[in-house]
Formats: sequence, C-alpha cells, structure tokens
Amino acid sequence: MTSTTAFWLAGRQVTGEDTFDVTSPWDGRLVGRVGVPTDAQVEEAVAAAYAVRDELAATPAHVRAAALDHVSKRLAERAEEIAQLISAENGKPLKWARGEVGRAVSVFRFAAEEARRFNGGEAQRLDTDAGGQGRLALTRRFPKGVVLGIAPFNFPLNLCAHKVAPAIAAGAPIILKPAPATPLSGLILGELLAETEGLPAGSWSILPVANDKMPALVQDERLPVISFTGSEKVGYAIMDSVPRKHCTLELGGNGAAVVLADWASDADLDWAANRIATFSNYQGGQSCISVQRVIADASVYDRLLPRVVAAVEAQVTGDPSDAATDVGPLVSEDAAKRVESWVQEAVEAGATLLTGGKREGASYAPTVLTDVPADVTISCEEVFGPVLTVQKVDGEAEAFAAVNDSKYGLQAGVFTHDVQVAFRAHRALEVGGVVVGDVPSYRADQMPYGGAKQSGVGREGVKFAMDDYTYERVLVLTGLAL
Repeated sequence: MTSTTAFWLAGRQVTGEDTFDVTSPWDGRLVGRVGVPTDAQVEEAVAAAYAVRDELAATPAHVRAAALDHVSKRLAERAEEIAQLISAENGKPLKWARGEVGRAVSVFRFAAEEARRFNGGEAQRLDTDAGGQGRLALTRRFPKGVVLGIAPFNFPLNLCAHKVAPAIAAGAPIILKPAPATPLSGLILGELLAETEGLPAGSWSILPVANDKMPALVQDERLPVISFTGSEKVGYAIMDSVPRKHCTLELGGNGAAVVLADWASDADLDWAANRIATFSNYQGGQSCISVQRVIADASVYDRLLPRVVAAVEAQVTGDPSDAATDVGPLVSEDAAKRVESWVQEAVEAGATLLTGGKREGASYAPTVLTDVPADVTISCEEVFGPVLTVQKVDGEAEAFAAVNDSKYGLQAGVFTHDVQVAFRAHRALEVGGVVVGDVPSYRADQMPYGGAKQSGVGREGVKFAMDDYTYERVLVLTGLAL
C-alpha cells in the first residue's frame, strides 16, 4: 500500500480529498501518490500568504537567513536520498540528479547570504540643487507582495529552489506550484522549511494543483508577482492575461554552440565535441540551454563533425538509476513521440541523419542531423530532446548571424581563443548570456540568468530574482546638516 504524500499549506502538512499517482518515465512504476489541494485549501493558502506579507517583510534578516541556511544544510545531508527521488520521478540519470541537488544546496546558501546583505539602502545627497538643501534620499527595496512560483518538470528540485529561496530572502511570501509530473522533489522543500523556526505561518505553501487550476491563481489579485519557468506558449499566455502584474518568464531556447576557425587543434576539437555531445544529451536534452545547434566554421567543420558523431554515440543510454547512465528517458512517451515526429519531418525535408533517430517508449536515442532545412520545426522551435543539428558557415559574421536567426535568445556558446572575438560576440549575439570556450549549457546559480526575444523577460539567479520580487521606495529626510 502506497502512502499519500501530503502537500504544504501555510507551513503545515495537509491532505486533500483526491490524490494522483507519480510514475517513472523509465519503467512506469509507481513512485508516489500525492494529495491534491481542494479549491478551499488553495484559497486558504493564498489568504494566509496575503495576510502575512507585512509580517514577513519585517522579519529580521538573520531569521530569514537562518531558515535558508538550514534548508541548504539539510539538502546536503539528504542529498543521495533526494537525488534518487529526482531520478525516479523525472527519469533523469542519477549522475545529473546528484548534480541538481548540489546546485539546490548552493541556491539556498546564496539566498541566506543575500538575505543578510540585501536592502542595506543607498543614500543620495539632494543638495546638488538649491531646492534640495538639507535633504537626503535613502532608497531601499521592499517586496511587491506574494509571489506565485510556477516550476517545470526538468529540474524539479533546483527550479523550485530558484522560486522559493529568493522569495524568502527578500521577505516575500510564496505560493509554489510544482510541475504535476514531478511534484515530490518540490514537496521535499516543504519538509525542510517546516523544520525551521521564525518564519511567520503563511510565508510559504507548496500546492501540487493541476494545470487547469493555474489560471485562477494567475488571475488572483493577491498574487501580484508571477515567476514562471516553462514553455514560451504558456509563459506569454500568462503575461497577456495579467498585463498589470509583474511577470518573470524563463522560457525556451534554441541553444547554439559556435566553433570558430581559431579553435582548430586536435585537442580543441576533441574538447568541443565532447562538451557538445554531453550537453546536447544531458537531462535527455530537456534543458532550455542544452546544445541544439552546432554552427561550425568551414575550416574546422570536416574535422569536427565526425568527432561530434563519435562523442554522441559514446553517450551511455539506459536505466537512469544506474550511475553509469548518461542519457535516460524523456519525461513521457508523448514527449518522445513529439521529438520522433520532428526528426522524421526534417529527414523527409532533406536532412541527413548521421546517428540516432530511434525511439523506444519514452526514450529517444541521441541524434545528430546535418543539412537541416531552415524552415522545418526542429530548426525553428525548441526540441527539448536529445537531438543536435550541425551546420557549416563561412566566418565569424555568418556564424553570429546564424545564432541570431532564431526567435529565441537564451544563451550561446562560442569556442574561440580570441578575446576580441569574445567581446564582439558579447555585443553581437542577441541572447541573455554568452559562454566563451564552452557550450551554452553552463549556468552558475548566482549569476543573472534569462533570455532575450521569445526566451522570456526578467532574470533568475538569487540576487536578480530578489530584485524582480521587490521595488524601490525612496525616503526623503529634511532639515539635515549635510
């Protein structure tokens, strides 16, 4: 008999009237059963968060920091258990799940550090004009209100951490909605937060509500800040439905890795090929900064391509619970069927399939395509699967133009040794981040992270999310002897 995992309502564990099953994408086994909040329980959580917003904003920094430090410490202590849970419900290979837990440990640690130094304020003399004589402005940041955090399935712990930790650090209550496919990892955060002391009741709730309940939460005027990570279609539908709310959207990508002419030694090309192969397939390609496109200068293309194919074929596929596995299943069989159909469309339109292209259940073999027409789906959209396209270009300008020839602009990687090229890439590429000497898939959890064009608005990364959750308020002091 499988017990039901309770959800978290205003800091306490509660079960609803219904449950739903969480199953493994790898073998379909039951991973857990989760309670579903009723409409009345959702209302109670929102009302509690709204009622406590001023109290949490006024809670001393050391109290909020101590709670965040505690979660970081406990995640580290339970790291292996949590990694196995992530792997089970998500299908993520254990090696990558362990890395995800380590990142979440850092996110909560960063948030504790930021809570201690955030909002120190900035003083500004106003007597630079005669009318401001004797006046001083002090600018500080204050929470906009309750945050609605909506997290995706692909990083079911760390992307929940990126919603919860900055909110608590900034003094903003949060309602977290984890992805329906992977709620168990997010609910773990509730266990650890419940062990802390000093946060007012109502500061946080974790509600595994169905997606069809999301519009009511999005529209609720008591939730003025929405932090969403997920698909472009859903993200912009949220923003369009609430134009007066503050929305942070971390959406899709079409990650490009550019290999330029000066990256030409055997060691250079081996490094690039191995990094490209690894990060086009990690998480089953289900990362918005996974490598989807390789754009190679003609002078290195013929030497790079066979290396990429060999490195992709060397990826170990199979059971995600096996520590040796590099590539596990996608989140569902439907997701794998979608990837399969996009590859078939490309091949029928004239693309050359060099390796992969086979599906078994929810698993899709690591795949490399060349000669891909620019107008097929796999060229235009985010594949979110283990598929890589490789194209040849002539020179830096053509390479950068190819990167920008996308509606997305999340991150790009540029393999070059030339610092001048690096700065030109930083200026020319229409993306939120440029990674030099590596693939676009690098993310440090403390750095600003987000995109341009259809890849979203706003930035994650603890300090930058805190900025999004707060606004500046100025205090003018009069009659001072400055």
